[in-house]
Amino acid sequence: MSIIPESELIINSDGSVFHLHLKPEQLADKIIMMGDPDRVTLTASFFDSIESEVQSREFHTITGTYKGKRITALSHGIGPDNIDIVITELDALANVDFKTREVKNEFKQLTMVRVGTSGGLQPHCPIGSYVVSEKSIGFDGVLNYYEGRNSVAELDFEEAFKKHVNWSPLHCAPYVVKADEGLVQQIGHDMIKGVTISAIGFYGPQGRTVRIPLASPDLNSRIESFKFGSDVITNYEMESAPLAGLGRLMGHKAMTVCTIIANRLAGESNSNYKGSIEDLIKTVLDRI
Repeated sequence: MSIIPESELIINSDGSVFHLHLKPEQLADKIIMMGDPDRVTLTASFFDSIESEVQSREFHTITGTYKGKRITALSHGIGPDNIDIVITELDALANVDFKTREVKNEFKQLTMVRVGTSGGLQPHCPIGSYVVSEKSIGFDGVLNYYEGRNSVAELDFEEAFKKHVNWSPLHCAPYVVKADEGLVQQIGHDMIKGVTISAIGFYGPQGRTVRIPLASPDLNSRIESFKFGSDVITNYEMESAPLAGLGRLMGHKAMTVCTIIANRLAGESNSNYKGSIEDLIKTVLDRI
């Protein structure tokens, strides 16, 4: 078997992976992910016992047990670039022998559920509702750097979307991926199912204007009117597409569920969403 060079997978001197600072034995097969490091502390407050806790940069990880299940709660920070780091290092922790630097003979499948916040784009996604990203559209381009991208993408959906919104050639080529179907049913059987856009930023890339005018000020209205079969685009966030796409490429189960904290159509938001996200975390813990 080929040995993965040190330049490709950096392992710290203590045997932990480079960015997350986790060791293989500190990772559970069931992982709840979130952007905010403080939300990991909130999640772990529901654990029956805590096994390990690691803090490195924006990556906060606590592994413990909840109702007999071994679970890792992990913060990934903000943005699709962080998801590329986190998913690659989680997969390495599960499927690379850190002593020999070889891929293990037996594949270990991870179950990863991202719990996040999002802005709703449709009337049926009001503030306080939970939306499962059944499909995601990546505006970030992360998946385009990996071989096999087309094998996990919904190519007809992509072409129809680009045509409808008059996609700018200056933007990264969008990709459309499905979350793991079984996991969507397991976690979100009674929640709103939708199509989520993963943007590459929070302001201009999601159509927000503060001081700099937008290059395509009508892009959001075109996005809101897009339909592909029965699918409409329900919400914006920044991580669901690379999570679902890289999860599929690597053979893991992955999905995102968000609580809606802003209604982009009505121009309303709710910055006091702690109770809603807390209830969503409890639900995911029970169902994962």
